[in-house]
Amino acid sequence: MNRENTNYEVLSDEAGRPIKAWTVGVPFEDEAKQQLRNLRGLPFIHKWVAVMPDVHRGYGATVGSVVPTVGAVVPAAVGVDIGCGMIAVRTTLRAEQLPDSLRGVRSAIEAAVPHGRTDNGGRNDRGAWKDAPATHTAAWASLVTGYEQIVAKHKHIGRGPQLGHLGTLGTGNHFIELCLDESDGVWLMLHSGSRGVGNRIGSYFIELAKKDMSRYHIHLPDADLAYLPEGTEHFDDYVFAVSWAQDFAAMNRELMMRSTVEALKTSGELPPFELAESAVNCHHNYISREHHFGKNCFVTRKGAVRAREGDMGIIPGSMGARSYIVRGKGNADAFHSCSHGAGRVMSRTEAKKRFSLDDHAKATEGVECRKDVDVIDETPAAYKPIDAVMAAQADLVEVVHTLKQVVCVKG
Repeated sequence: MNRENTNYEVLSDEAGRPIKAWTVGVPFEDEAKQQLRNLRGLPFIHKWVAVMPDVHRGYGATVGSVVPTVGAVVPAAVGVDIGCGMIAVRTTLRAEQLPDSLRGVRSAIEAAVPHGRTDNGGRNDRGAWKDAPATHTAAWASLVTGYEQIVAKHKHIGRGPQLGHLGTLGTGNHFIELCLDESDGVWLMLHSGSRGVGNRIGSYFIELAKKDMSRYHIHLPDADLAYLPEGTEHFDDYVFAVSWAQDFAAMNRELMMRSTVEALKTSGELPPFELAESAVNCHHNYISREHHFGKNCFVTRKGAVRAREGDMGIIPGSMGARSYIVRGKGNADAFHSCSHGAGRVMSRTEAKKRFSLDDHAKATEGVECRKDVDVIDETPAAYKPIDAVMAAQADLVEVVHTLKQVVCVKG
């Protein structure tokens, strides 16, 4: 690896476009580097691939990658959690107004927002609505026409929940948190995406792209980098479907935030409060049409947030670690991007082997959250140190607020 300047590192050789990595001072695993080398060899990469400091090996393509393309898109470079992202809002509450025990606050949120997954996602899944609220049904009405257009051509995508998942959290690293900022103001923040329907769209088009590569006799260093050329029917269908899933994801977060606010206002656990400023709602697994270095292109961000000059974004830490509300600096070399979080430093399997319940309890001391064996893979030590991640991207964003969670709800 060559050091080009103090802000980012460059992986370059004659095999493809450069890789510019904002990874100074943070772990950067060899497996992720190899994934990126495979990716940058594709003939339609525009200029270079940008890598954020939370980078780690991902399914199909690297998490923490920013991939500009002209003439084609790679479905795996978005992944299956299409539109996953964050929303946060500051309330008028102050830290001193919170009760000594926050268990009731956590319970109120858990009762208001379906979370987790049971019954293998079947009829009795507690992570989905059995009867969606009227607000959610009305929101679905604004999405259903696009959904029906997708399913009419690609019927497999319709085999699973849609309205039942709108306004629900899911599992894994998705969460709802109550946080305190640097001035003891109280914030609400949550992380989720397009749920089952986005997963079906992503998985379907990744496999469709692989079949197209086989049909065209195109051989790739990694089959997961199968792509859809612009001008083909499958390209158009994918761009439409992924855009729809991103709209679903943004609406999903808005509905969960509304449910959370209403639940806390009526819980009896907190004094009356209002929302103090507009919510920040941003994707970090998505595709968009943008203009960079003289060309219109598609920019795919997998585990990265758009950070144009003035753009507001959210960079969460892990359970027990700080999170940040940030403002973009519009760094052109990074294609106006920043990290989407701390980034995993080990797999979920490794985390479960390495850490005990006692380790997790100590790491999340002072946070009202689950402290059972099923969340050990989300324990803070499974992630990179958020301070190092933020230092590595000082030329990408400026910190506006620093948040520390006191309640964390996970599925």
